[in-house]
Amino acid sequence: MSVEPSLNRAPIMERFGDTIEDLGTAHGIDVFAVPPERIVEFCRFLKEHPAMQFNFLSDICGVDHYPETPRFEAVYHLYSLPNRWRVRIKCRLGDPPEVPSVTGVWRTANWHEREAWDMYGIRFAGHPDLRRIYMWEGFEGFPQRKDFPLRGYKDKLNPFGAEGPPPTQPDLATRDIPQGRPSTPES
Repeated sequence: MSVEPSLNRAPIMERFGDTIEDLGTAHGIDVFAVPPERIVEFCRFLKEHPAMQFNFLSDICGVDHYPETPRFEAVYHLYSLPNRWRVRIKCRLGDPPEVPSVTGVWRTANWHEREAWDMYGIRFAGHPDLRRIYMWEGFEGFPQRKDFPLRGYKDKLNPFGAEGPPPTQPDLATRDIPQGRPSTPES
């Protein structure tokens, strides 16, 4: 079993030491807490600095700490292919949660941010196409939040759900759905 090399924290702390928090290492991953207003600058530094080269954004996920405050976190997982280093960045957010988009740093952030928006309602300011990725556009609420009802909200498709905001989704139970294959003109 090979031992992964250790992250060189010196350039990070030299540049951001007064504004970020070094949370140490968890499960072999170096962890930092970064304020939302510095997230784009911090990520760009990790990607572009010659000693860092975090060229792979593995994931962005949301965390709901309800009822604690701050309630939300956006968590970024990065990997440096040349250095074989992993970094986790925690960005603590209030309610409503909002953080600048990092799609300008990694294009792959597009789908990760859309997922965090869809599941947790974390708004990524400056995102080029922030819309739902799993749930339909009319879906009410954010299903991974801890205050979302386990049975969902009550509507015609879910009569056992919790009372809540009125659904704005199309009424799929009564919508005209074509039966069979569509007809094609004969050639």
